[in-house]
Amino acid sequence: MKNVIHAKCVKCGKVYEAVPNLTNCECGGILDIVYDYDYIKKNLTKEKLAARPNTMWRYRELLPVEETTPDTPLRVGWSPLYEADRLGEKLGVKKLWIKDDGQNPTASLKDRASAMAVAKAKEAGAKIIACSSTGNAASSLAGNAAAAGLRTFIFVPERAPKGKVAQLMTFGANVISVQGNYEETFELSKKAIEKWGWYNRNAAINPYLSEGKKTVSLEIAEQLGWKMPDYLAISVGDGCTIAGVWKGLKDLHAIGFIDKLPRLISAQAEGCHPINRAIAENKPWEPMEENTLADSIAVGVPRNADKALMAIRESNGIVVNVTDEEIMAAQKLLGTTCGVFGEPAGVTGTAGLKKLCEQGVIGKNDTVVSVVTGNGLKDVANAIKFCGEPMKLPNDLDALVAEIDRRGLKTE
Repeated sequence: MKNVIHAKCVKCGKVYEAVPNLTNCECGGILDIVYDYDYIKKNLTKEKLAARPNTMWRYRELLPVEETTPDTPLRVGWSPLYEADRLGEKLGVKKLWIKDDGQNPTASLKDRASAMAVAKAKEAGAKIIACSSTGNAASSLAGNAAAAGLRTFIFVPERAPKGKVAQLMTFGANVISVQGNYEETFELSKKAIEKWGWYNRNAAINPYLSEGKKTVSLEIAEQLGWKMPDYLAISVGDGCTIAGVWKGLKDLHAIGFIDKLPRLISAQAEGCHPINRAIAENKPWEPMEENTLADSIAVGVPRNADKALMAIRESNGIVVNVTDEEIMAAQKLLGTTCGVFGEPAGVTGTAGLKKLCEQGVIGKNDTVVSVVTGNGLKDVANAIKFCGEPMKLPNDLDALVAEIDRRGLKTE
């Protein structure tokens, strides 16, 4: 790869050749992909980008793939960035945008990482890819791999929502529902991958996944005309996504495409926030129980904590924890003001932003992008539980009138 220099351990600094099947450093540290920014500056311009197809692969010079590697089959990336003026007015911020990544092919931001995993697996000559996941990484891998003709073995905790498991089965994945939490699920997948030599798509084991996820921040910058907001809010689980977002922003700054780096807002569930706790207490992270309905970020042992903590600190970021009730209230608020339906984990960034606005941490003159990382149809049970059931009436207009009057609904 002409645009990549090497991979480097974030813990001990050891350098590795950027081969397709990279995993962690021998010291256990996570690897980071190091780019040749001088090469990229000579070969990538904003004008070139403007003429390219609207997928994540438009940013090839900033991605760790060979020039001959084809784009993956599914259309991943270039999700809409909405001007959320009504929501911004309610929250009291100058300008707010919502990046709806639930509109990716399998309905989550994780498609970006899985598309990258499929591309690298093809480069490695692999036929089977495996991972553990709370749900979204699993379904995204199954869908992207199926489209590319690769087989998958996927490990999910038994609490994974039925909507996500249904996706897995439909995509033809070999699904192992593990009787335990995410940590136990991860450990079983790790042993199986080692035994059979499958290509590893696990977060923070495969360093290329964050490189796929970073394309969400590349898109945000381009969609905003390269003028960055004051803050970027995102849900955080294992830390891979927020680390990728920050890497993308730093890449753009290094090649001169943007002249400002936003502060990151790391939003976690009150019932599981090991990364935010480490920042707040200025201590090394420690495991936590997984007590939240936001399953996609219910990660008590985050696998990418090192990079995530670095990203939050480097950006002078803010950490905020929200209760399940605050998460579900944000889901409803996004729906009623923006028409965006996000799953609980997907709207946690917006829930965190709302809380910071109420606390006066985010000011009325600030500009913010909030990323919705997954679609609400992946977990309808919690949405129905929080929003309630529809009116159930016979085919009788008088009964309808009476019920509307009883509820005090406006009809004009």
